[in-house]
Amino acid sequence: MAGGYIFDSFAFGRVDHISTHIVFVAYLAVAGGAIALSHRLESRPVERQPSQRVRTILSAATQFALGCLLSGFCVFYLRSASLWSSWPYLLLLAGIFVGNEFFKAYTTRFTLALLLYFFALFSYAILMVPVLIAMLGTIPFLISGAVALAVFWLYTDILSRLGRERFRQVRVRILAGTLAIFAVMNLCYFAKILPPLPLALADAGVYHSVKKVGSVYQAVEETQSWASYLGVQPIEHLAPGDKLYLYSSVFAPARVSTQIVHRWEWYDPAAKQWQPQSRVSFSINGGRDGGYRVYSVKSRPKAGDWRVNIATGDGRQLGRVRFAVAVEAPPGALVPRTLN
Repeated sequence: MAGGYIFDSFAFGRVDHISTHIVFVAYLAVAGGAIALSHRLESRPVERQPSQRVRTILSAATQFALGCLLSGFCVFYLRSASLWSSWPYLLLLAGIFVGNEFFKAYTTRFTLALLLYFFALFSYAILMVPVLIAMLGTIPFLISGAVALAVFWLYTDILSRLGRERFRQVRVRILAGTLAIFAVMNLCYFAKILPPLPLALADAGVYHSVKKVGSVYQAVEETQSWASYLGVQPIEHLAPGDKLYLYSSVFAPARVSTQIVHRWEWYDPAAKQWQPQSRVSFSINGGRDGGYRVYSVKSRPKAGDWRVNIATGDGRQLGRVRFAVAVEAPPGALVPRTLN
C-alpha cells in the first residue's frame, strides 16, 4: 500500500494530461468489469457457481483496481488540499484507502464494492469535469455529481440485467448508500472542506524582497534555525518601515482562469484571535508546469505572529504560510534565492 502510494506520487503527472485520465479510466473499467463479471457468475444457479479460484481472482482484480483509484485520488487531493481546512475529508479519504487494503473480507462484498465504485466515480468526476470544461467552482462540482450519478445509474441497470434476483435483494442498501455518499460529498464541498481541485499550491513562502527578473523571480530570504525544518514557524527580523513579501505559485490546468487571494492576518494577543490586515486578489491563468506565480506585499508589519492564507476567490483554502515578525531586532543572514 505504502509503496503503491509513493509510486503513484511520482508516476502521476499533471491532472490535465491525457495519460493521467487514461490510467484512471482503465482502473475504473477493470473495477467495473470485475464487479459485473463476479455478479453475473454469482447469480447463476448453485450447481453453476464459480470456483473459489475464480472468486479469488475477481476479488483481487476488484480490490487492486479500487486501491489504485483511491491511491491516485489521495495523490491529487493531497496536492490540492490545505491540511488546515481539508483535514476531515483527507482523513475520510485516507481511511477508505487503508480500509480497502486491510478489510478484504468486506470490500469483496457486492454492496460495499459497488458503493466504493460510486465513490471512485464521483471522485474522478470532480477531477475530470473542470479540466474538460475549463471552469472552476460550484457549477463544475454540480455537473460532476450529475455525471457520477448518471454513469452509476446506467452501470447498476446493467448489473440488474446480469443478475436480477441477486441485485433486487440489495438494491435498497445500494440506493441508501449512494445517496449517503452523494450527500457527504456535497456537504464537504459546500462546507469548504473538499480541496479546491484541480488547483494545487506548488510553492509558497515569505521573503524580504521579491522581484521578477526575466522569466524568473528573484527573492531575498532570511536564514532560519534548523528548528524551522521541524515545523517551528520562522522569525522575520525587520527594521521599522521594512516590507515583507508573500510569494505563491498555484498550478491550474490549461485554459483555466480563476481568482487567487492572499489574506494577511495578525494574531492579537489581547483579543486572542486572528485579525484581518489585508486582502490581495489576483487573476491567474493555468497551463504552466510550475504554477502561476504572484506575490503580495505588506508594508510595516507589526511585531508578533502572522499568517497568510492562500485561497480561491470563493474562500477555499489552498495553503497557509505562518511566521513571526520581530521589529528592531538583529536580522539573520539574508541570502538570495531564485524561485520557480
